[in-house]
Amino acid sequence: MRASRGVPSARFVTALALVWGRAWGGSVSFDDEFGLFVCAGLRGGFARGGTTVGGVFLTRKPPARPLLRHEAVHADQWARYGIGFAARYLWEELRNPGSRNRFEIEAGLAEGGYRVDRGITRRDEP
Repeated sequence: MRASRGVPSARFVTALALVWGRAWGGSVSFDDEFGLFVCAGLRGGFARGGTTVGGVFLTRKPPARPLLRHEAVHADQWARYGIGFAARYLWEELRNPGSRNRFEIEAGLAEGGYRVDRGITRRDEP
């Protein structure tokens, strides 16, 4: 599992996200290709079209493969930074919203459903 290979707090956050997803009515599956839990069918409890917390993608409807690839990169980011990723992401989103957010750029804008302009689609370094 992607988030479990990182810092210990990422495993804790993943467990909390699974509980959160079930509490909002989601059903949990595991995607072997991307090493990510998918909690689909939620009534709410997530941002935009879905949110990755730890190693769990929380969403209303089953995601397309490109979106899952994008969310798997966010799980890698959680594994890298642990619980501190939430603050890092929020700070970046406040300074550089949407398609200018470096974490979204790293994950791949087109796969995440962002409008791609300025020729930026993915950045290898965080």
